[in-house]
Amino acid sequence: MPTTTQPHGSSATPAPEQTELVSMLRRVVHGEVDSSSRRRAEYSTDASNYRVPPAVVVIARDVDDVLAAHEVARTAGVPLTMRGGGTSVAGNAVGTGIVVDTSRHLTAIGHIDPEARTAVVEPGVVMSSLQRAAAPHGLRFGPDPSTQNRATLGGMIGNNACGPHAVAYGRTADNVVSLDVVDGTGRRFTAGAGDGALDVVPGLGSLVTAGMSTIRTELGRFGRQVSGYSLEHLLPEHGTDLAKMLVGTEGTLVTVLGATVRLVPVADAAVLVVLGYPDMPSAADAVPALLAHDPLAIEGLDARLVDVVRRHRGEAQVPDLPEGAGWLMVEMGGATREEALERARAMAADAGALAGRVIPPGAEATAMWQIRADGAGLAGRTPDGSQAWPGWEDAAVPPERLGAYLRDFDALMAEHGVDGLPYGHFGDGCIHVRIGLPLERGEDVPGFRRFMTEAARLVARYGGSLSGEHGDGRARSELLPLIYSADVLDLFGGVKQLFDPNNLMNPGVLVDPRPVDADLRRPHAVPLRRTDGFTFPHDGGDFTTAVHRCVGVGKCRADSTAAGGFMCPSYLATRDEKDVTRGRARVLQEMANGTIVGDGWRSREVHEVLDLCLSCKACSRDCPAGVDMAQYKAEVLHRTYRRRLRPVNHYALGWLPRWTRLVDRLRLATVANTALGVRPLARLVLKVGGMDTRRSIPRFSRESFTRWWQRNGDGVEHAAGSSRRPAGADAPPAVPGEERPRVVLWADSFSDGFDPDAPRAVLEVLVAAGYDVIVPDEPACCGLTWISTGQLTGARKRLQGLLEVLGPYAVNGVPIVGVEPSCTAVLRSDLVELIPDDPRAVAVSRSTYTLAEVLTAPAPLGTAWTPPSLEGVTVVAQPHCHQHSVMGFDADKTLLTRAGATLSTLAGCCGLAGNFGMEKGHYDVSVAVAENALLPALRDAEPGTVFLADGFSCRTQADQLAGRGGMHLAQLLAERLPR
Repeated sequence: MPTTTQPHGSSATPAPEQTELVSMLRRVVHGEVDSSSRRRAEYSTDASNYRVPPAVVVIARDVDDVLAAHEVARTAGVPLTMRGGGTSVAGNAVGTGIVVDTSRHLTAIGHIDPEARTAVVEPGVVMSSLQRAAAPHGLRFGPDPSTQNRATLGGMIGNNACGPHAVAYGRTADNVVSLDVVDGTGRRFTAGAGDGALDVVPGLGSLVTAGMSTIRTELGRFGRQVSGYSLEHLLPEHGTDLAKMLVGTEGTLVTVLGATVRLVPVADAAVLVVLGYPDMPSAADAVPALLAHDPLAIEGLDARLVDVVRRHRGEAQVPDLPEGAGWLMVEMGGATREEALERARAMAADAGALAGRVIPPGAEATAMWQIRADGAGLAGRTPDGSQAWPGWEDAAVPPERLGAYLRDFDALMAEHGVDGLPYGHFGDGCIHVRIGLPLERGEDVPGFRRFMTEAARLVARYGGSLSGEHGDGRARSELLPLIYSADVLDLFGGVKQLFDPNNLMNPGVLVDPRPVDADLRRPHAVPLRRTDGFTFPHDGGDFTTAVHRCVGVGKCRADSTAAGGFMCPSYLATRDEKDVTRGRARVLQEMANGTIVGDGWRSREVHEVLDLCLSCKACSRDCPAGVDMAQYKAEVLHRTYRRRLRPVNHYALGWLPRWTRLVDRLRLATVANTALGVRPLARLVLKVGGMDTRRSIPRFSRESFTRWWQRNGDGVEHAAGSSRRPAGADAPPAVPGEERPRVVLWADSFSDGFDPDAPRAVLEVLVAAGYDVIVPDEPACCGLTWISTGQLTGARKRLQGLLEVLGPYAVNGVPIVGVEPSCTAVLRSDLVELIPDDPRAVAVSRSTYTLAEVLTAPAPLGTAWTPPSLEGVTVVAQPHCHQHSVMGFDADKTLLTRAGATLSTLAGCCGLAGNFGMEKGHYDVSVAVAENALLPALRDAEPGTVFLADGFSCRTQADQLAGRGGMHLAQLLAERLPR
């Protein structure tokens, strides 16, 4: 086998033939034809290890565009690769020539026939969209891969996707009725089944007849044998089904233009049973007995994967699990809940488990399935913290041999000194695992190749398949000779010759494959070590390692608001790959290898993809791989403009706390507000400051909270039980005879200078809750606006000043209560990355809380306070993105529910996101983001509904776009305190 390791494709300057290719496409394609270095970088890889920059990307607007791209590819002799959601983990969706994206426009769901239980779909339809369309008919598409909220039906057909419920409903191939396709010769036909089905491709029938004995003995031996071409579907005893055979051919034979798929009834009742075992092989041993009970799903889950969830998202996100180090999630159905429970009990009796637990439909069951759905991203780090990669991603063996295979596979990993977290479709014998193989350097590649080869030989010994549902792609096609005879490979080659004689359709995959170690992305990336920006402590201090956290699972492309997430609000507005976390990460990765994207940190392509990043930090929580694009953006801006003149808005908005303090110190609030109330003058100021003239500048407070406290603090201390003390002083309680727990109230720059009523309300609520509240005399800025504009040196200076004020309290064990969520999040997260060597930073980070966290905490932090009644109060709450990302909103929900409020919590960013929505060029996207959740909720709210938003930017956005005032949680509670 060849051992080529160098990437191919790559020049940033278009060659003459590339220019001509683009011209040919633009003459016949109505959609987007883009050969820019930025677009090529975005599509240079999928969710695999492989990097293959295309010559040009076509965003097809309709089927005619796809056909036109095909015609150009044939005329020019250029390879063509189809792409849906780009979630392929085997390198099935990258190519050197034309890459055609169907996911943006080819999304129509045609006729749904409830009687025939079928649906007609275009290839770009996202699977979860089909599920929503079929649900009113009591139907669903059977296979449901974990990427179902971003994977397209075209991609699922290309890879023969399966998912957890394939045990009950089969693979995608088992649920396809017919396909509208075009092959490599330009023939367009409908692939179906039965007599004459093979006649549409001359020579196919005779090839099958000649190879019938080989097909019968080597192919279709068990359900998840999907490596290579599934020619067994062409046998007469299997219905001579050409449509089913074309499923899983990975775009190497035909392009799917449309499909008629079979639907199945939604289970009337389903119960999830979690069974605990000593380890994953022991769990696998139990599978054959469980299959006899006809489950809807049997999924395996490693305890270490669950531990990753606990560390990443908190203990509350993991339901109570039975004893064990490996679990099976078994879903049992029935006509009624009682029948499902009865069947579940019978199944559990045969399970041989250490313990088990029934989890009925609801939040806990959803949380369990979410852990499983996020497996690919969560498993992206091994237990020792190193990066884990796909590649040996989804091998399958007959289920009865799964336990023995897993034991040998564990031994193989140990022999190579690597680790991985197995999970997946145990009921089908299909195991997903990402393995911590070193891939950072060129010298690591031979070890990668050795492991892949030995793993293939191992699965062959168990009669298994290199792929169980993701396809072979570039990751495994070269290894097919290890599991198939030369006769089978000759059949594959003969089929390829009939459909695509010029080898233009997704070349390098399945037939005449690229080597498994060619075109690897990671070994060619250059380390970008820390200068004076973020420390990236979880990535060895290396920016390159940090951006390669993105392995392309694509959860950022999903409709995150529908699932309670906040990730990628700008992508939800534009649906453009450049505006999604994955697309941005791909361009940053290309910057690190310096091939397509030149000029390093100042690259035009880099700044284009980061321009519409709202720095909401949602990806740091919602992305299962832990990508933090807000941090990457700040680092890029820092390194781009270090010691250089910056854009004017970096000074106008990035230094905003400086300006508010100056206005307060000089008592200029009234003058400033009056002047900025004159609209022509306000527009001039906005324009000069690099802001959008459709915006309004928030009004300065006539008296900041700090100045109010300095003037009134003595009286407030005596009346309210708050105090002014030297930092960290061990003074007696403010109220004689009472042991009141002490907390520090920290008023950030926004609360201090724009909305001092919020910190006053926090003070009032904390005192009412029984706290001795310390208010420092000195202001302390967290540097948030410096961070968001990439002025990290200035941010560090402000944080060092903040540590002088708040550090002594934290070191002495006094909790700090923040007012503004975004600033509170800086103390909880960014502080320790910008100032990693100061123990005060760690102390402050660990000692900082939101108001709701303090009020709902057990002793000694909490006081068991009963909040005032909110019975009869309807609340629409907009969590700040940074709160969602860093602290979470659970404590606020608990407090509001405990108080009796009727609560509706919005999912998604408000769209202002600090400076983003104020900046010139961002207004339209800011409004579009607000239309995802905020503005519709405000329009639909009943009179008297309280709009609750702790974030100053969220309140500002609602005020400016909807004329709707909002209030802080503390203000809502303070209004109802007994007087």
